[in-house]
Amino acid sequence: MYISDGLIERIIREDVPCLDLSTALLDMGGYPGMISFHAREEAVVAGVEEVLHLFDKFSLRVVVSCRSGQAVAPEEVFLQAFGRAADLHAVWKVAANVLEHCSGIATRTRRLVRAAQRVNPRITVLTTRKLFPGTKEMAVRAVAAGGGWPHRLGLSETILIFKQHLCFLGGVEGLAGVLDAVRARACEKKIIVEVEDADEAARLCRAGVDGLQFDKVPARQLKDIVGDLRRIAPAVTLLAAGGIDQENVAEYAGTGVDALVTSWVYFGRPVDMGVRITGV
Repeated sequence: MYISDGLIERIIREDVPCLDLSTALLDMGGYPGMISFHAREEAVVAGVEEVLHLFDKFSLRVVVSCRSGQAVAPEEVFLQAFGRAADLHAVWKVAANVLEHCSGIATRTRRLVRAAQRVNPRITVLTTRKLFPGTKEMAVRAVAAGGGWPHRLGLSETILIFKQHLCFLGGVEGLAGVLDAVRARACEKKIIVEVEDADEAARLCRAGVDGLQFDKVPARQLKDIVGDLRRIAPAVTLLAAGGIDQENVAEYAGTGVDALVTSWVYFGRPVDMGVRITGV
């Protein structure tokens, strides 16, 4: 996946706006040294490619590196590089923060995907765009490293119609009246509508929408709805969203939907990483 120079410059500038005052005052910046990273727990590592770009900016020589998406054991060194002490200290915290937070997302994603696919091997875990602004590039790559995919990257990408749209159109009936026109203007796109109950879902299926996203419908109830909708429109794409997490993912995976949409993977503790810097 593409990593922009702008992203790397921005995260460096946040931590080193001018200089590393401590290292400069100690007059130790030119000494050679080594930096290495390990997880203190089992984890799926992510953010590695971003950190390698960061290392390249400071001319560090990488001698050990894994790929994002690799599972690592506690104390296993997965990234190691040599360089000047000033450069090692400049990248230290930025690299640790990227690896810890991205690996947290990837680890939770992998956990969710495996739990869901034990129930339904064909189901997909999709992640929302409900993340902290400015972190999307790294978060999306971390999700992919864990085996998930983004639900939608932004408003320009997909047609997803909410009740906040329907209130301007006259509800479900109003939407049904403009579906053909919408489809003609964006013939290569699926039209997905978020719903909250079975009646709305059935009416929209009969109107010819391509997919439905169920928001916060209990799993037991959703399973019955999915069965009914498959009889009305066998090819309709069905998504479950709203509150899906590690505790209920297996139950939702058993409802018969095609994909699970979640924000849960973004919100949790980072992976506990250890960093060692030594002179050589």
